[in-house]
Amino acid sequence: MAALRRLQEVPRHLLVCEKSNFSHDKSRHRHLVETHYHNYRVSFLIPECGILSKELKTLVMDTGPYYSVKNLPLHELISHEFINSFVMKGACYALTYNANIDEDNAAALLPNGKLILSLDKDTYEETGLQGQPSQYSGRKSMKFIVSIDLMDFSFNPNSKNYKRTSWSLKEKNPMKFDFLLAWHPTGTEESTMMDYFSSYHIQEHQPTTALTVLTDLQCPVLQSLALQGQPEKACSAQEHFQWLGAVFSHVDLNNEPNNFISTSCCPQPSALVAKAYLCTITGFLLPEKITLLLEQLRCYFDEPKLAPWISLCVQGFADSPVSWKEQEHGFWKGGEHLYNFVIFNNQDYWLQMAVGANDDCPP
Repeated sequence: MAALRRLQEVPRHLLVCEKSNFSHDKSRHRHLVETHYHNYRVSFLIPECGILSKELKTLVMDTGPYYSVKNLPLHELISHEFINSFVMKGACYALTYNANIDEDNAAALLPNGKLILSLDKDTYEETGLQGQPSQYSGRKSMKFIVSIDLMDFSFNPNSKNYKRTSWSLKEKNPMKFDFLLAWHPTGTEESTMMDYFSSYHIQEHQPTTALTVLTDLQCPVLQSLALQGQPEKACSAQEHFQWLGAVFSHVDLNNEPNNFISTSCCPQPSALVAKAYLCTITGFLLPEKITLLLEQLRCYFDEPKLAPWISLCVQGFADSPVSWKEQEHGFWKGGEHLYNFVIFNNQDYWLQMAVGANDDCPP
C-alpha cells in the first residue's frame, strides 16, 4: 500500500501570478526577463492575426547565433584569456548539455561572471573546491553546488584562489563537458567564439523557428484587472495558463465525444477567433533577445488591433543548475521553470511564473 501511495503522489508544482503595467516605475518585467538566463524555447500567440509585421518577423529571425562545443575542458572557462575576451566584454552564457542535472555533473556560466558547478559527492570531494550541499539532495548530501566568481578581484592569475581553482580543474580533476555557448557583447566585437575555440569541435547554430496560423480557435475572455477571473465574464490567469499550454503543445481542444486522447477544452467564457498567429523559437536563447521581443510585442498595440491580448511564454532548460538569478534548480519529475506574459492592449500585463518540485518560489 505504501508503494501504491507513492506512485499516486503528484509532485508539487508552483504557479505565481501577478499583474502590473509596463509604464509603472516598479514594474518588474525587464528584471524577470534579464535574470532568467538559460532559455530553450520562446513561444508567442497573437489572436486575430494572420501575418506578422515586418519589424516583428525581423526580430524573430534574428535570435541567434549560439554555439555547441564538445568535450570542452571546464578549466577553459576560468582562463584569464577567456574572461578578458568574453566575460569582461559582455554577457557570456554557457550551459552543459547531454547531462542530467539530478544524476550527472553539470555547469553553467551566468552573465554576471558566476560559474556554477553542480557536482556529485565523489567529484566534489576530489576537486577540493568549497561549496554547499544541494538543498534537494535529502538527508545524505549526494550533490554539491560550487560557485566561482570569475569577476572577483581576488580571482586573478597571481592569487592563491585562482591557482588553487585552476589546479583543481586542470590537473586534479580535468572535467570535460559538452557546452552550449552564447555571447552578447556590450561594445565593439573583437573576439568570436568560433575563432577562440577553433581547436575544439565547435559548431555555430541558429535557433529554429516554427510559424503557424491557427484557424477557428476558441480563446478565453480575459480582463486585465480580473486576475482571479469573474464568473461568466472573464477567465482566471490559471485557467488561461493551462489553456495556453495546450495550445502551444498542439492539443486538440474540441473535447468531442469520440476523442479518447484529450478531454481538454477552452475555459469559459470564450470567444471564437478566426485566425491566431503562433510562433515558436527553439535554441539557446539569450535574455537580451527576449527583452527586445517583449518590447516589440508591446508595440503591437500602438495601432488599433482586434486582438485583446498577446501571450509570450519562455521556457528554461530542464537541466540548468539555476532557474532565476542564482536560485538552485533541480529536475525531480519535470525540471520545468518558465514564465509567461499576457500583454493587454492598454499596456497592463499578467506575469505568470511556474516551477516544479525542486525549485524555490520564483522571485
